[in-house]
Amino acid sequence: MTNVCVILYVKKYAIQERIGMNYDFDGKVALITGAGSGIGRATAFAFGQSGASVVVSDVNVQGGDETVDLIKQAGGNAIFVKCDVSDAGAVNALVAQAIKVYGQLDYGHNNAGITNIQADEWKEDVWDRALSINLTGVMHCMRAEAGAMLQSGGGAIVNTSSINGLTGNPSQPAYVATKHGVVGLTRHGALKWAKQNIRVNCVCPGVIETAMTEAVASNPQYRAAMENMTPLGRMGQPEEIASAVLWLCSDQASFVTGHPLVIDGGATVA
Repeated sequence: MTNVCVILYVKKYAIQERIGMNYDFDGKVALITGAGSGIGRATAFAFGQSGASVVVSDVNVQGGDETVDLIKQAGGNAIFVKCDVSDAGAVNALVAQAIKVYGQLDYGHNNAGITNIQADEWKEDVWDRALSINLTGVMHCMRAEAGAMLQSGGGAIVNTSSINGLTGNPSQPAYVATKHGVVGLTRHGALKWAKQNIRVNCVCPGVIETAMTEAVASNPQYRAAMENMTPLGRMGQPEEIASAVLWLCSDQASFVTGHPLVIDGGATVA
């Protein structure tokens, strides 16, 4: 495929090619959950552009297949494995498949998550679902990924938290609680596996323009409000989070572990 065709294909899925080109992950393997769209897709594409073999995972088969196709059309190597991260057995099978196909696991981006903007998160079923995916799912992934990394001498794990994992939000108690929990799990993992050459960090995005925020951002009034939340005056892009994930996995961040990296356009300091 020509470069022009690759660019057109990339634009179709709102992925920007500027990321992934400053890192050399040749011979490495990266696993990304929630990679069927948004931040996960951007991260998977960036790893593919950097030379890594990519294991794309999501409950959304169509989205996951599209991400794999996107990576391959741009010259990368990727497979899709469907996985519900709230199911420990499914997560173990996901990591086992990564090892079976590629022989190792070097990086994990635990990005799968949900938000319930219009749901009553005080209801137990809503609360339990958020907990099982956003927090327990991250635990399942960390445990399985670290087990694989210990067999090959180390690696790097990056979890997706949120600025709501560091601050409060009056309308989303379950989301806030789970994202605070992800920061805590990240710090625990950093200490637990530091001597085994596994670094564990998390990214804390602010308002990012993804399918998850599309329903709100499509309303001009709400979009303006979201843009005004940040001193930079705009919503963030998934590629800007992906860039941070790749940096945290790279040797350029070799002395960074246990850190919640805030990427929010200045929202938390405003």
